[in-house]
Amino acid sequence: MSAKKTTSIDKIKRTYEREAALKSDEVKIELSFWEKFFNNNFIRKALIIAALAFIWQIYSLYLDNELMFPTFTATIKALAGVMSSGELPEKIATSLKVLFISYACGILLAATLTVLAITTRIGTDLLEVLTSMFNPLPAIALLPLALLWFGLGYPSIIFVIIHAVTWPIALNIYNGFMGVSNTLRMVGKNYELSGFGFVFKILIPAAFASILTGLKVGWAFSWRTLIAAELVFGVSSGGGGIGWFIYEKKNQLDIDVVFAGLLSVIIIGILIENIVFKTIERKTVVKWGMKF
Repeated sequence: MSAKKTTSIDKIKRTYEREAALKSDEVKIELSFWEKFFNNNFIRKALIIAALAFIWQIYSLYLDNELMFPTFTATIKALAGVMSSGELPEKIATSLKVLFISYACGILLAATLTVLAITTRIGTDLLEVLTSMFNPLPAIALLPLALLWFGLGYPSIIFVIIHAVTWPIALNIYNGFMGVSNTLRMVGKNYELSGFGFVFKILIPAAFASILTGLKVGWAFSWRTLIAAELVFGVSSGGGGIGWFIYEKKNQLDIDVVFAGLLSVIIIGILIENIVFKTIERKTVVKWGMKF
């Protein structure tokens, strides 16, 4: 009996060793240059941007009207000019300063409302009522009230941006918290966590993917609301950031510079999305296995 068992074990071992040897002898397939080239995410996006720039150039040449639609090369030349002169960087710095203050205030308000909604019943009702009332309300619609309440200048712009930021962030955070599994909730209860401890140690890490989505949406809303608000408040107060810069150059019929201002808005949006948010995403939800 023992001899039979030994024979069976030897067969299994030989089979396993043979399969392992075959696997080790398998030829590793090397990717070609073009496969490696197109597998690079950065290169693919750069090719898309280059294609769009090419279409822009060809279409503007076809129209042959620099006053209506300047070429891509003329826009780049104008962008380089206003950047080297320091005119546009000053406007960008002004806009970003106002944006970061407003964005931080909106995040703080959204987080406060969401934590209250998770920890108390009245907080839940308050968040549902406020989001139902104010989330569908366009931020630009509050411009006349902002003028009456805060006058001309940055406080009015900050008020409008906070309104644009708060509600999408609050909704995403709340939905993320509500989507946390019961297993994780039970873990928190086993550790006798409650209130803010439960929120910060259980809910926020588990719902961070939704939170990050809310931050992205809030950033997009705040950026476009800032430009729109500066077009109005900048005209009224005689100063401002990129929005005022675009409006001023439009009145002077410097259309290539207007396009350069719009292109700078796009570039800043791309940089924030692909550097700031991608870095946060890579170091959190991707690292934690929440997203691949």
